[in-house]
Amino acid sequence: MTLEALAKQGHVNVYESLAASIGPRIREIRKDFIKESFSGFQQVEHRLETIAVIHGMEFINDSKSSNINATWYALENMSRPVIWITGGVENNNDYGILRHLVRKKVKGIVCLGLDTRRIHQAFDSLEIPLVDETSMEQAVQTAYYMGAKGDVILLSPACASFDLFQNYEQRGEAFRAAVKNL
Repeated sequence: MTLEALAKQGHVNVYESLAASIGPRIREIRKDFIKESFSGFQQVEHRLETIAVIHGMEFINDSKSSNINATWYALENMSRPVIWITGGVENNNDYGILRHLVRKKVKGIVCLGLDTRRIHQAFDSLEIPLVDETSMEQAVQTAYYMGAKGDVILLSPACASFDLFQNYEQRGEAFRAAVKNL
């Protein structure tokens, strides 16, 4: 099976697919059945979910990424310039883990939440435009104006949602609605 035939693209999904294929092969499940399973996998809501492409910018909902490691994988998966929407309730996040990826892949940061001090502390020195917003509607509009054709607008908060939303699903739905309202 070629990598292009996988339903879910990107480094992370390739690694997950390789790992997931080991068990069935050990149990001698037919290769064509495994191939069919991986090529027909359905996208999970709020996890690297493409919402829309508007004026050449792809809007991706990764609201489920409520910790640093999940956001690391989301950023690692990006191959085009990123406007990153991040923030929320954090649990002493070590944003240093993300600095290399942010420097390499992110061209703008939109902080969404009531307390964004630690995000500023971690990334202000990178000289990447960084803007604070307190609503999803404002965050999406700001990201849209920061972006250009070919960019990705990525909601991958690295934080819990409880400062502005009941849960990550509500946050993801607010993102979807804000994108649809552009």
